[in-house]
Amino acid sequence: MTDRTPAVQAAIEGELRLLDPEVRASPELFGALMHPEFTEFGSSGTRWDRASIMRALMAAPDPGSRPTTTSGMRGVQLADDVVHLTFDTDDNGRRAHRSSLWRRTEDGWRIWFHQATPFTAGS
Repeated sequence: MTDRTPAVQAAIEGELRLLDPEVRASPELFGALMHPEFTEFGSSGTRWDRASIMRALMAAPDPGSRPTTTSGMRGVQLADDVVHLTFDTDDNGRRAHRSSLWRRTEDGWRIWFHQATPFTAGS
Protein backbone atom coordinates (compact mmCIF):
# COMPACT_ATOMS: atom_id res chain seq x y z
CA MET A 1 0.00 0.00 0.00
CA THR A 2 1.19 3.50 -0.80
CA ASP A 3 0.15 6.58 1.13
CA ARG A 4 -0.82 9.49 -1.08
CA THR A 5 0.44 12.11 1.35
CA PRO A 6 2.53 15.09 0.24
CA ALA A 7 5.40 13.66 2.31
CA VAL A 8 5.37 10.37 0.40
CA GLN A 9 5.16 12.22 -2.91
CA ALA A 10 8.14 14.38 -1.92
CA ALA A 11 10.19 11.30 -0.99
CA ILE A 12 9.31 9.56 -4.27
CA GLU A 13 10.28 12.65 -6.26
CA GLY A 14 13.56 12.84 -4.35
CA GLU A 15 14.31 9.16 -4.93
CA LEU A 16 13.69 9.51 -8.66
CA ARG A 17 15.94 12.58 -8.77
CA LEU A 18 18.73 10.60 -7.08
CA LEU A 19 18.53 8.08 -9.94
CA ASP A 20 18.75 10.80 -12.61
CA PRO A 21 22.21 10.65 -14.29
CA GLU A 22 22.43 14.48 -14.39
CA VAL A 23 21.76 14.72 -10.66
CA ARG A 24 24.23 11.93 -9.91
CA ALA A 25 26.92 13.79 -11.85
CA SER A 26 26.45 16.99 -9.84
CA PRO A 27 27.85 17.13 -6.30
CA GLU A 28 25.55 20.08 -5.55
CA LEU A 29 22.32 18.47 -6.80
CA PHE A 30 23.12 15.02 -5.42
CA GLY A 31 24.37 16.36 -2.10
CA ALA A 32 21.26 18.49 -1.62
CA LEU A 33 19.18 15.28 -1.42
CA MET A 34 21.48 13.48 1.01
CA HIS A 35 20.99 13.76 4.78
CA PRO A 36 24.26 14.56 6.62
CA GLU A 37 23.92 11.27 8.56
CA PHE A 38 23.20 9.15 5.44
CA THR A 39 24.07 5.43 5.55
CA GLU A 40 23.67 2.80 2.83
CA PHE A 41 24.15 -0.94 2.60
CA GLY A 42 24.70 -1.33 -1.13
CA SER A 43 23.87 -4.28 -3.37
CA SER A 44 27.62 -5.04 -3.41
CA GLY A 45 27.57 -5.47 0.37
CA THR A 46 29.51 -2.25 0.88
CA ARG A 47 28.53 0.08 3.70
CA TRP A 48 28.55 3.70 2.54
CA ASP A 49 28.21 7.01 4.33
CA ARG A 50 27.38 10.34 2.71
CA ALA A 51 30.98 11.28 1.94
CA SER A 52 32.02 7.88 0.57
CA ILE A 53 29.01 7.45 -1.74
CA MET A 54 29.46 10.95 -3.11
CA ARG A 55 33.18 10.34 -3.73
CA ALA A 56 32.44 7.07 -5.52
CA LEU A 57 29.74 8.54 -7.74
CA MET A 58 31.69 11.67 -8.59
CA ALA A 59 34.89 9.70 -9.35
CA ALA A 60 33.25 7.43 -11.89
CA PRO A 61 30.39 9.22 -13.65
CA ASP A 62 29.05 7.24 -16.58
CA PRO A 63 27.08 9.75 -18.67
CA GLY A 64 26.62 7.23 -21.49
CA SER A 65 24.95 4.56 -19.40
CA ARG A 66 21.30 3.71 -19.73
CA PRO A 67 19.20 5.28 -16.96
CA THR A 68 18.25 3.03 -14.07
CA THR A 69 14.62 1.93 -14.31
CA THR A 70 12.34 1.58 -11.33
CA SER A 71 9.23 -0.47 -10.70
CA GLY A 72 6.80 -1.09 -7.89
CA MET A 73 7.64 2.07 -5.97
CA ARG A 74 5.58 2.33 -2.80
CA GLY A 75 5.73 4.62 0.18
CA VAL A 76 4.38 4.87 3.68
CA GLN A 77 4.61 7.87 5.97
CA LEU A 78 5.83 6.44 9.30
CA ALA A 79 5.87 9.73 11.23
CA ASP A 80 5.50 13.43 10.49
CA ASP A 81 9.14 13.58 9.42
CA VAL A 82 9.86 10.01 8.17
CA VAL A 83 8.84 8.21 4.95
CA HIS A 84 9.72 4.62 4.01
CA LEU A 85 9.98 3.76 0.29
CA THR A 86 10.37 0.32 -1.30
CA PHE A 87 10.92 -0.40 -4.99
CA ASP A 88 12.92 -2.45 -7.48
CA THR A 89 15.57 -1.21 -9.90
CA ASP A 90 17.16 -2.53 -13.06
CA ASP A 91 20.53 -0.97 -13.84
CA ASN A 92 21.72 -2.45 -17.14
CA GLY A 93 20.59 -5.94 -16.07
CA ARG A 94 21.62 -5.64 -12.41
CA ARG A 95 18.41 -5.90 -10.44
CA ALA A 96 17.90 -4.95 -6.79
CA HIS A 97 15.11 -4.70 -4.25
CA ARG A 98 15.52 -1.33 -2.55
CA SER A 99 14.37 0.27 0.67
CA SER A 100 15.00 3.83 1.78
CA LEU A 101 14.08 6.10 4.64
CA TRP A 102 13.59 9.79 4.01
CA ARG A 103 13.62 12.41 6.77
CA ARG A 104 12.23 15.91 6.65
CA THR A 105 14.80 18.56 7.59
CA GLU A 106 14.72 22.35 7.66
CA ASP A 107 15.92 22.19 4.04
CA GLY A 108 13.32 19.66 2.87
CA TRP A 109 13.21 15.88 2.47
CA ARG A 110 16.61 14.11 2.51
CA ILE A 111 17.48 10.44 2.13
CA TRP A 112 18.72 9.17 5.49
CA PHE A 113 19.10 5.40 4.92
CA HIS A 114 19.17 3.11 1.90
CA GLN A 115 19.57 -0.63 1.41
CA ALA A 116 19.76 -2.63 -1.81
CA THR A 117 19.51 -6.41 -2.13
CA PRO A 118 20.36 -7.96 -5.49
CA PHE A 119 17.96 -10.44 -7.08
CA THR A 120 17.60 -12.33 -10.33
CA ALA A 121 14.56 -12.60 -12.57
CA GLY A 122 12.25 -15.28 -11.28
CA SER A 123 13.46 -15.09 -7.68
